[in-house]
Amino acid sequence: MPTAIAVTSADLVLPAPDRHTPAAAVLPPPGQIDLEGSLAHTAGLLERHGHLVVVVPPWLPAAAVRRLHTVRAILESDRIAFLDIDLPPLGTALLVRQLRQLSVCDFSPGVLASAARLLSHYVHAGALLGSVAKLDRVPVGLKAHAKSWAPSAQFAVLANPAPHLVKLGAPGHGAHGAHGGGGFPPGPEFATHLTFARGQLASDWVAAELAPAWRVQGVMENPLPADSPAWWGTPKLVEFAAAIPDPAVLYQLVASVRREECRWCGYELIGDRCGFCAAPLTAPPPGRPGAATTDPYAGQYSRSRS
Repeated sequence: MPTAIAVTSADLVLPAPDRHTPAAAVLPPPGQIDLEGSLAHTAGLLERHGHLVVVVPPWLPAAAVRRLHTVRAILESDRIAFLDIDLPPLGTALLVRQLRQLSVCDFSPGVLASAARLLSHYVHAGALLGSVAKLDRVPVGLKAHAKSWAPSAQFAVLANPAPHLVKLGAPGHGAHGAHGGGGFPPGPEFATHLTFARGQLASDWVAAELAPAWRVQGVMENPLPADSPAWWGTPKLVEFAAAIPDPAVLYQLVASVRREECRWCGYELIGDRCGFCAAPLTAPPPGRPGAATTDPYAGQYSRSRS
């Protein structure tokens, strides 16, 4: 059986793109299951799959995080990885689906776990917002804060891979926006599919204008994750995320990165940190091929965009 990919809420599990992609396991929060039930559930996943990779979003309540670590400690298992990838909710769900796609490939559990950081660089995650007054995840200037009080204000905000904010309808951007002016956040320079989810903002801008501007190869709508309004600071939003859909491209992207062995736990890894024990990779001696750089994935970006 492939390594199990687990999430902390069911709305982070997007529909499988094909019949080969396995489902993700959902680990219920403490309010829905007691400690004994959590232990039995997790032990069963380990028995069936051998290893468990859990995506732990930064917005998860402290009680739920403590439960996860308590279960791992009681089971005394080194076969459970916790991934602390900081993406918006819909972007997180797309990353989870990519990990599910790769879980059926011939990657070791360590490579699969550490691949999440690499793949997160290729997820373009943002939202169309009716207000940025309470947005604290992306830098917002004073002018944007002031303009967000206008009844018809709309902002296109990109949180990943780099923060970017565009006031739709503002002059000087040269692209068509929701109010006849406006612009677009910088999009991916490689083939992607776009997924979006509607909140309480009535707008077709994401599917009708952003998708063609980003030249995505497909568009799909899904329900809005429950944590999205809190993450973006407003329920008046349409969240979107574009990511690589092709498992063959994902496989090549991960397979092309040099593998190392974690000196602490012995798992394979790519990048500069172990996905299972989070220990950093010791920098290789000067002059050794593949010596550590500022960005462990710097070479990957140019290859994907070429």
